[in-house]
Amino acid sequence: MHRFACRRPRHQGRRLWLNPLVLAAAMTVGSTAQAALQPLTVRLASDLVGPPHPAGITMEYFKERLPQVIPGSKVRIYYAGALYRIPEAVEAMTDGNLEMTWGQFGKSAQIEPYMAVVNGPMLVTTPGAMNQIDSFETVKFLKQRMLKAHGVRLLGTAHLSMFMGIGAGQRIKSPADISGKKIRSMGPAENAALESWGASAVTMAFGDVPPALETHVIDGLLTSLGGFNVTKDQAPYFTVASINGVVGDYYWIGVSDKWWQRLNQETRDAFEKLVVGEMIPLEKKLNWCNDQRLVEAYETKDPSKPGIYILSPGEQQAFASKLGNATANWVKSKTPDDANEWVDKFIAEAKAATKAHPLGTDPLEKTDCGKMKPWFTRYGKWVRPKKK
Repeated sequence: MHRFACRRPRHQGRRLWLNPLVLAAAMTVGSTAQAALQPLTVRLASDLVGPPHPAGITMEYFKERLPQVIPGSKVRIYYAGALYRIPEAVEAMTDGNLEMTWGQFGKSAQIEPYMAVVNGPMLVTTPGAMNQIDSFETVKFLKQRMLKAHGVRLLGTAHLSMFMGIGAGQRIKSPADISGKKIRSMGPAENAALESWGASAVTMAFGDVPPALETHVIDGLLTSLGGFNVTKDQAPYFTVASINGVVGDYYWIGVSDKWWQRLNQETRDAFEKLVVGEMIPLEKKLNWCNDQRLVEAYETKDPSKPGIYILSPGEQQAFASKLGNATANWVKSKTPDDANEWVDKFIAEAKAATKAHPLGTDPLEKTDCGKMKPWFTRYGKWVRPKKK
């Protein structure tokens, strides 16, 4: 046997003494590490539908990820206004009765008129420019206003479909083609644009649109590519004026500041990192790829045929010339006088960002949509609950 094999350690048979201060410090570090992140119960209100809508997929991902990032947390998602519509959700967050909302600037204008200053078609017209709006002074101002006036903390912005367009039973290539037509609008700011093109704007819930098209109560609709996919049997001709050419609006993701102030810094940091670093970038990629796959499936270069037709630059200019300042003038008429400067500033910032970030220059446009494809089947398709 090796002569060292049975040697007893020096401390064997003797009592070990730990410095009480060292022991207390070790216990404190361990308990602090566990207590630093506060388990959260988050109610997330939205008036959007669930998967496979890109925003719906993103909200399901958030529900899945939050307990992994902050153990013990739970997320309850309320789609399609099941808990609150956007204006009511803002009020609930102000009172501290709701934790989180997936909102939209245009819809928020009903409770905060200043939020309309970023609305309008043909302003932010490239993906790169859209990815810059959080850095716009206008958007920073709106974030401060929402926090100060409503106690709502906006963490960031996300993308609506970039290819909003006009669906109808026949091709619309010029303002003359839409003049006199009854078109379902998406909101008051879009009403101004439609009226500048000679159309009559009609307000209608999306669920009522297909039968209204079939019975000729309306002649067409403003909608996203996803909306076109639903109504293509009734309105097979879908016209797009490039990116944000017909509708210009954006999502915001925000939390109640009353709720936020109850969280410790470690929990706030982890939550915000998840929303800004994972959730929003995922939504933008999903939105981009959803647009691309629908354009790929239904685009037509022949305007006489059904499908998605993207107007040529010259055709787009005809709509732009008719539009003029109609949207900006409408927004100014509906907001306090001191909002006028912000309307003009947003237009200037949008044009500058579009010029600085032309088509083809943003990493979003290089997204591998093949790799994103599994996301569209990862979560079960959301089905609108039947009314009782």
